[in-house]
Amino acid sequence: MKRDPAQVVVRPSAARAVPDWRGVLQQAMQAHQADDLDTAERLYREVLELRVAQPDALHYLGVLCHQRGRSDEGVELIRTALQVTPKHPDAHNNLGNIHKECGRLRGAEACYRKALEYGPQHHNALSNLAVVLEAQQRPREAFEAFEKLLKLAPRFAQGYYLMGLFLRNNAQSFEHIEQSVNCFREAYALEPRFVRALEALSVSLYTLGRKDEAQQAYRDWLEREPDNPVPRHMLAACGGAEAPVRADDDYVRDTFDGFAESFDEQLLKNLDYRAPEVLTAALASVLPAPASSLDILDAGCGTGLCAPLLRPYARQLAGVDLSGGMVKKARLRGGYDALEVAELTAYLQQQCQSWDVVLSADTLVYFGELGTVLSAAHDALRPGGWLAFSLEAEEGEDDRATLTASGRYRHSRSHVLHALERAGFGGIRIAEDSLRKEFGQPVRSWVVLARRGADAGRP
Repeated sequence: MKRDPAQVVVRPSAARAVPDWRGVLQQAMQAHQADDLDTAERLYREVLELRVAQPDALHYLGVLCHQRGRSDEGVELIRTALQVTPKHPDAHNNLGNIHKECGRLRGAEACYRKALEYGPQHHNALSNLAVVLEAQQRPREAFEAFEKLLKLAPRFAQGYYLMGLFLRNNAQSFEHIEQSVNCFREAYALEPRFVRALEALSVSLYTLGRKDEAQQAYRDWLEREPDNPVPRHMLAACGGAEAPVRADDDYVRDTFDGFAESFDEQLLKNLDYRAPEVLTAALASVLPAPASSLDILDAGCGTGLCAPLLRPYARQLAGVDLSGGMVKKARLRGGYDALEVAELTAYLQQQCQSWDVVLSADTLVYFGELGTVLSAAHDALRPGGWLAFSLEAEEGEDDRATLTASGRYRHSRSHVLHALERAGFGGIRIAEDSLRKEFGQPVRSWVVLARRGADAGRP
């Protein structure tokens, strides 16, 4: 019998519960804060499927993409978020941070000014604005921004720390370094866990000739953190303990892991940092024209600033650094075929005749006696290969390496020459230059080239 169509009942299957996008966004933000970037990215994208163009998901996904080395994608995502919520100061500030870390200082400045237009009390944006003004060599405007920051946020320890660094980096007289001492003391008083302010304080005190006070600051730090290698090394650097023949691995690792996130920014503030460009230019004078034909090691690669300069010459470009945090940043920057976390001398000793070029920008400043590491570099090069590196220059003609209050070593020309000769190098060229500034003054430096001979080993 034919059934009346009106009596047919269609029973849909139970509807699948749709997650609340707000809960998913909260989970994504928690994963992001825990540095679980895979989970955070998946959840941010799930939010955007549930609620198209949700501005917080777009904004934070943009920050995450930049963290993963996809900065252009990050910029577009935050710009899309700002089309939805154009007066969001945090989004403008984070967009500025991406531009700043990519070296687009004018773009960063514009974003920070937008953040302050919509959030006049946004002290992070004001702090960032001061930094990029200084990096653009506009010290008067930077100083005014720092002054405004301290009036706006008088209990912001980081603000006093940054003002202290500004005063010291741009010092025109000892009075400015005295003022930096006051800033660092205030930063530490406001935040006693802010031990980096103690280190900066000690450096300023030592520069002023107040060595006993500088040493006491490091002793105070060691009393708080007796196992910390940083104050132990720095106490020796300012004459309070016997100087080691080279910086301890733990000191180098802890220092640069701690600086990894802000390292490039700190170099921007040392306005004339030129080591990658100068060393690459020195190599260009002895290498064949770039033809992607050489195996090159960036020894102490840091965040990877040398990679784009070396890449045109390289068939294979590898980087090695003791700091895992720095290698992580170099991996995000890209340009390397391989990156490894390792102590430099031990790594080189395992690389017999592996490289046509070994370049080391501002890494051997953490070695006092250079003989062991240069011998390892010699053996890691193929016959005819080139070593290029930079050092801070010590005065005088005698064979000497001196640990300075910065925690780095200075080397006399004689020490460099004799260490290279003992390692078996020839074709040695040692040129004087200035590769960066410290306390507003050029740092006298050596730019060194040396070649492994055509023979298979040292004489």
